[in-house]
Amino acid sequence: MGRMRTKNTEHPHATLDHGGIAQISPSEFTSGFELIVDDTPQSHVDLDDPTHLHFEYVVRMGAVIDQLTLEGAPLTAVHLGAGAMTIPRYIEATRPGSRQQVIEWEAPLAALVREHLPLPRGAAIRIRIGDARSGAKKLPPALTGACDLVVSDVYSGAQTPAHLTSVEFYRELSGLLAPSGVLLVNVADGPGLAFARRQVATIGHVLPEIALLADTQVLKGRRFGNLVIAASASPLPTQWLPRMLAAGPHPAKIAQGAEVVAFAKGARIVTDADAVASPKPDASIFLR
Repeated sequence: MGRMRTKNTEHPHATLDHGGIAQISPSEFTSGFELIVDDTPQSHVDLDDPTHLHFEYVVRMGAVIDQLTLEGAPLTAVHLGAGAMTIPRYIEATRPGSRQQVIEWEAPLAALVREHLPLPRGAAIRIRIGDARSGAKKLPPALTGACDLVVSDVYSGAQTPAHLTSVEFYRELSGLLAPSGVLLVNVADGPGLAFARRQVATIGHVLPEIALLADTQVLKGRRFGNLVIAASASPLPTQWLPRMLAAGPHPAKIAQGAEVVAFAKGARIVTDADAVASPKPDASIFLR
């Protein structure tokens, strides 16, 4: 997460269906651009180098994606919420010929990104407008059981909507995965990690192989931040990840096996009946 920004009407912007404002502005910290929604940084994109992943949790997602199938081989991927489509661009750059579907709730946001941060020419990235959960049910039947990767990174403002956190939802996503396919979920939580623990328990009820990737202080519940949950029905291809993550550029820890079991111990599985949105971060999280 980046520092909270204020709206600047000199930059390309759009009014969203819910009344908020999305804008694209040059990054204040590195090359490329940031998509900012309701003053909250949502994505970073470097058009000159799509492999430049600036946000820490996105770097960790990229590290997992790099381990899937054969190096450089095309992927079949579904993205629920993609912001400025950082990960779809990364996959297209590192695995040309990949087939990707993106489901985005806000049509004005998708149009803003298409115009001012155009996708690579010839990329097989299909953008569908609609709710992530209902949209996933309407994907082409050929994708059922055929996806190498499903990414769930949906935020309304700074929170994940409740209906995208339940065991019923994750069962629906698991149906898209190939036998060795991987689900990546971005979870934001703060001290105590009560929300994240329930998400790990819930996803683990559907997909038994789980790994957690996060900054050590976030994983210990000492500060608010992002945790990436990687899950699959098959053993995860994570043999090289601990060394990669520890090396940087954003040092992190990967928890697996007994550590994941201990992390989720005692946490209740989330159902549609009791699901809640992810916790809203304190404004200080956006300060650098």
